[in-house]
Amino acid sequence: MIEIDGSEGEGGGQMLRTAIALSALTGKAVRIHDIRANRPKPGLAAQHLCAVKGVAMICDALVEGAEMGSTHITFTPGKVQSGRYRMDVGTAGSISLVLQACLLASAKCADEMKLEIIGGTNVRWSPPIDFYQRQLFPQMANLGFQAQIGDMQRGFYPEGGGRVGVSFQAPKDVTPVAIDNRGKLQGVEGVCFSQNLPEHVCQRVMMAASEELRGIEVKLTSSRTSGLSTGAGIFLLARYENTTLAADSLGERGVPAEQVGSFAARSLRQEMDGAGTLDVHTADQLLPYMALSAGISKFRVREITSHLRTQMDLVQKFLEVQVKSVDVQEGAEVRVCPSCT
Repeated sequence: MIEIDGSEGEGGGQMLRTAIALSALTGKAVRIHDIRANRPKPGLAAQHLCAVKGVAMICDALVEGAEMGSTHITFTPGKVQSGRYRMDVGTAGSISLVLQACLLASAKCADEMKLEIIGGTNVRWSPPIDFYQRQLFPQMANLGFQAQIGDMQRGFYPEGGGRVGVSFQAPKDVTPVAIDNRGKLQGVEGVCFSQNLPEHVCQRVMMAASEELRGIEVKLTSSRTSGLSTGAGIFLLARYENTTLAADSLGERGVPAEQVGSFAARSLRQEMDGAGTLDVHTADQLLPYMALSAGISKFRVREITSHLRTQMDLVQKFLEVQVKSVDVQEGAEVRVCPSCT
């Protein structure tokens, strides 16, 4: 059984989700202690518990400690089974973070998986569902994974009410990718979304983002919906010949719309000004899938974040791979290769 200290590395929910997913993927049991020890409220919150139970359902696992507030868990996986699965966070907790665990757990499943998850699509401290739809899934397609979002209803904190349907098909063999350079910038695109808010909110967000990115061709669209919860935000994508870089910002009560747009644009500028061929958030989410290839994958990031370092450490505990990083000008290069290479 693999033992993991949940307080190490980024010390949050990502370590838990990745460890449980890799356990299901490899069939190796895992025991995790001191879960989220570095957070203000340690232990399992609703979205973490939903991720654990979701992965356990997919692979018919035996689980000890799967309850709210638990700081330790033992996960003994069975075999991952394809099919249709429905999961409900029960709060406005992140749908995308539940997806993070369930999709990775299914990354060797021969047949199509269909997931329906209820919770929050756009909430603080987690990737917006737009990131999965417009950035992560296309990057995963380069490795051979096919993931698509079907029906979607946005959900914001605190009411939630979001709903996302995802179909997922893993490849027979994962294709290694080497993203050595970005190539020429083709422009920036993005979507500003709002729910239960007047049209001028999106217009102000988009104008601020465009102003911050002046000198670059920017194409933004708006999406207004109605639903149980109220909120707004923006997702941006810098498209290059060989890759894409992403950034986003979520609106909050009392925060001017202009500030939301400017923050997202400045975050994207930070990625564009660095040496990364993947932005820091895409890097840590994509790395475990790269580790499933029989060949060498590599990419550059503007910095090795604690989340990426955690992922680098975890995949080497479960898989026969080596992950190495070397400093380069304005960033670092990461190589993911089989141990025998």
